[in-house]
Amino acid sequence: MRLLLASNSPRRRELLARLVPDFGVEPSRFAECGAGFLACDAALANARGKAREVASRCPGCAVLGADTVVSPDGREIFGKPRDAAQARAMLRTLSGREHFVYSGVCLIARGREDADTVCTRVYFSPLTDELIDRYVASGLPMDKAGAYGIQDGYPLVSRYEGSWSNVVGLPLERLQAMLRAAGLI
Repeated sequence: MRLLLASNSPRRRELLARLVPDFGVEPSRFAECGAGFLACDAALANARGKAREVASRCPGCAVLGADTVVSPDGREIFGKPRDAAQARAMLRTLSGREHFVYSGVCLIARGREDADTVCTRVYFSPLTDELIDRYVASGLPMDKAGAYGIQDGYPLVSRYEGSWSNVVGLPLERLQAMLRAAGLI
């Protein structure tokens, strides 16, 4: 059974390749939701929506949908920033404090749907305006939930509790169990 990743994210492709070397990419047309949801629920709803939309167009394939959101408090959702000003505002909000990264994953395979949410607690170092400006000017925050990537090489994160790959965008530990249960690895 061919596995399709319902995402254009280069980070998700790179992470998934660690578990499944041969898979296809079929970006979802699902319109992400968020308003009125808790952050963990929004991540899961979006992952399910993405997987279901692609599965409806690609019968006979296994489909993996995923979504990652950042939340300072479990309620407010930081998606990808619209522009540099919003990226700066997000980074200032996260500076010197803890926040949560939720990734929803949904695997549809062999007539079964398996979905879950993984949470990682992340602690930011206090960030100077100079560091924030330099990071935003690099362009790296612009396609990432919460306007940052733990893997980007900037001294933003002081520590984290939970899955590193979850913060990047795909919780490999949980996904590996889902893929095994579906007979895909």
